[in-house]
Amino acid sequence: MGAYFASLNPHALWNAAPGGLAQGLIWGIMALGVYLTFRVLNFADMTCDGSFALGGATAVMLILAGWSPEAVLLMSFVTGVAAGLITGILHTVLGIPDILAGILTQISLYSINLNIMGKANQAVPVNQVKVPFTSNIQYLGQTIALTLIVDIVIIGIFYWFLGTELGSAIRSTGINENMSRAQGISTRRMKVIALAVSNGLIALSGGILTEYQGFADVKMGQGAIVIGLAAVIIGEVLAEALVGKRLNFILRLGFTVFGAIVYYFVYVFVLWLKFPADDMKLLTAIVVAIFLAVPYLKQMRTNSFRSLARRTAKDFAGVKTAAPVENGLKEKAVGGKEEKSC
Repeated sequence: MGAYFASLNPHALWNAAPGGLAQGLIWGIMALGVYLTFRVLNFADMTCDGSFALGGATAVMLILAGWSPEAVLLMSFVTGVAAGLITGILHTVLGIPDILAGILTQISLYSINLNIMGKANQAVPVNQVKVPFTSNIQYLGQTIALTLIVDIVIIGIFYWFLGTELGSAIRSTGINENMSRAQGISTRRMKVIALAVSNGLIALSGGILTEYQGFADVKMGQGAIVIGLAAVIIGEVLAEALVGKRLNFILRLGFTVFGAIVYYFVYVFVLWLKFPADDMKLLTAIVVAIFLAVPYLKQMRTNSFRSLARRTAKDFAGVKTAAPVENGLKEKAVGGKEEKSC
């Protein structure tokens, strides 16, 4: 055991931290897309594994075709919007349940991504093209700053959009679909729009990650839904713990990105502990399960009989303490009146 801890190099962990921060910010964009469907629309969308890889495949092939690295990110967003539209149509027009509609689109996107790239993976010619998002250690600070700006801009647009009439209709659809329909809102159209925007953000994240890591792979989106949910749940738990009642919507969006950063720092830390890379999916599931269980266990503890008895005893003690003080004030008031009458 001593030899194991002696083999761990804190300097290596420090050097890996900037890369974890950069990837956390990149995956934070994807987490915002997951938040839109999972929390705002209340829609279990499984499309993101395929749309994430779709954004990466689109980005790498357009770069190879001579497009600018900035323009390919816009096209990644557009292809993600198209993937979300397909899921929305399968669900709203054909009546396929939400989970199955997402799974069908996800499976079909695997073949589509293979056809786009021509093979399982393609490399970005980083020596010939200067990409704005890079893992090169010399420009890593620039990548972190640029990705942070992108995250802030997306959060700002997100906050503004959900405050508009259209965004309010989407939120209403997620809260109570039947009541929204009774108020004249086209809930089908709201679902399609939300799915399109969500998968557009997810594909944009995939395009940025492709430029960052220098390649796109047909399996790069595997487990993306788990990472996105992990970021959302971790962000919510930390937000409740740190902010509490002052938590508003824009802070929720910010903590969603922060949750992705925390997730990737955990990922970097686990790799630094020399855990096998093959076990990372298992560890990811464990981390998500823990953060999902925290709010439930906290609520159960608050509503338990022991907690109720403790609060009742505390309130009863407060009543007993207040009673003598109140009686003393009455006696003093009576005494004062007697003196005045004399």
